[in-house]
Amino acid sequence: MKKFLVLFNAPTAAMAEMMKTATPEQMKAGMEEWKHWMEGKKESFADMGAPLGKNLRITASGTQAVSNEVGGYSIIQAESAEAVAKLLEGMPHFQIPGAYIEIMPLGKM
Repeated sequence: MKKFLVLFNAPTAAMAEMMKTATPEQMKAGMEEWKHWMEGKKESFADMGAPLGKNLRITASGTQAVSNEVGGYSIIQAESAEAVAKLLEGMPHFQIPGAYIEIMPLGKM
């Protein structure tokens, strides 16, 4: 079985709007929906992952706080990236306007 890094992405404007307008109850309900969706697929997750926080970019010139579209990650075990894509069909992440997912193989493939 191969491992894949899965990055959950959404436009920064959509994420900012969601964070600004969602009530604590809505945020909790959204996380519960994710947990429920993942529960039925947990055998495929080597690492369920987590939401990601603020970014710090380091370059030869120094460091600076930056924003990007990556909101969370998971590590999934499957035979192929296509199998991971199939597993992710219909997941709650796609309720965010403009949301997308990137799948990358880990290690030698």
